[in-house]
Amino acid sequence: MAVFQRKDTDMTEGSIPRLLIVFALPLMIGNIFQQLYNTVDSIIVGNFVSRQALAAVGCTGPIINTLIGVFGGLASGAGVVISQYYGAKDRERLHSAVQTTIALTLVMCAALTALGVAMTPFMLRLMATPEDVIGEASTYLSLYFWGISGMLLYNIGAGILRAVGDSTHPLYFLIFSATTNTILDYLFVKVFSWGIAGAAIATVVSQFLSALLVLRMLIVSRADYRIDLRAIGFDRAILRRICAIGVPSSLQMGVTAVSNVFVQSYINRFESSCMAGWAAYNKLDAFAFLPLLGFSMAVTTFVGQNYGAGKLDRARKGPLYALGIGTVLMIVILTPMMIFAPSLVKLFNQEAEVVAFGTLFIRLISPFYLLCTINQVYSGALRGVGDTKATMVIMLFSFVLFRQLYLFTAYRLGGGIVPIALGYPSGWVMCSAVILIYYYRFARQRAIRRAQSEGLGV
Repeated sequence: MAVFQRKDTDMTEGSIPRLLIVFALPLMIGNIFQQLYNTVDSIIVGNFVSRQALAAVGCTGPIINTLIGVFGGLASGAGVVISQYYGAKDRERLHSAVQTTIALTLVMCAALTALGVAMTPFMLRLMATPEDVIGEASTYLSLYFWGISGMLLYNIGAGILRAVGDSTHPLYFLIFSATTNTILDYLFVKVFSWGIAGAAIATVVSQFLSALLVLRMLIVSRADYRIDLRAIGFDRAILRRICAIGVPSSLQMGVTAVSNVFVQSYINRFESSCMAGWAAYNKLDAFAFLPLLGFSMAVTTFVGQNYGAGKLDRARKGPLYALGIGTVLMIVILTPMMIFAPSLVKLFNQEAEVVAFGTLFIRLISPFYLLCTINQVYSGALRGVGDTKATMVIMLFSFVLFRQLYLFTAYRLGGGIVPIALGYPSGWVMCSAVILIYYYRFARQRAIRRAQSEGLGV
């Protein structure tokens, strides 16, 4: 079938802006469809169940993102290693890296399922989840984590394809599964009246479908990055390299997500209408953030391939182009989002108080996304050369230590919901400033020395 034909891209030659845009565009569209999973859940339960159900889906996000972040860090380490071997044309180690990555993913599937199901009650209590919300939140989370393997397997398969320059096939598979999720959500919640459990089941089924599609493509492929079922296992040297790059990212993403759990705990101290408004804002906010994630992943692949090929001058130019394109794109997206904020919030819930809170959060926080362009693009570039320890330290300081100190102080001073909501952008401002200074003062020379020591063509 044509849809399963290989479409990997060598990013070491050709126009840099064109390569970044062509590669990032399917990523952005794919991220939109992936975000639709949880957003459709929120829209369906917010309109057909209750505002408490909307608040329940919303408050589970930080917990889900904590475990996804732990896995995502290791997955990013695998993607960097695979992209560098692909750029260096090292066929043998590329093949071994893929088999090691799949073996590691299977272990993580078992571990995160057990951990997620076990930690659900504790995490909901830790966030001070209100009694009128906690029951439905527990139901949604438990079902989600029982089926989390589908999401993990899809993400790692898609990550392998992106590492070799194929961002198109993951998009095809996500469109199919997101459409399926929307249909099943309506069927299970509205028609069958399964409530919030129906939304969780629809999400799990759809994620497994996307996993099956991407794994099938990698298994039937004849490329060096195919999955060889007989060869799945751990190459110790490659596993060490994946962990050396991935573990710092894993710690960063996991701990940052835990920090967001504490942000949610501050929001939970206000009434359920505020929680529902925050949930609606978070869903819209996630869509606005997607272009940045797309360009961050594009920069990681671009820099990784060119770094692996020893083309460091070309690798340095990629982030500059991505920063300019990403900034313009964010302005285009944020302007209508702020203008039509009330109408967008009403997609999730029609109650006046919920709409008022959601509109406040959108118009207060969204402008700061222009600063996020800096930290996302340059953290992607640092990951591409394998410098994940620096991004870990910078982001942990900005998103965990600094943000938590800010929130503690703001709450103690009794400033109300506005200073609490500014906890997110306070971390973004700090992170962008520090990562920009680090990149231009230290990172480039460090990358050159590492490339020389690893013999990557320099």
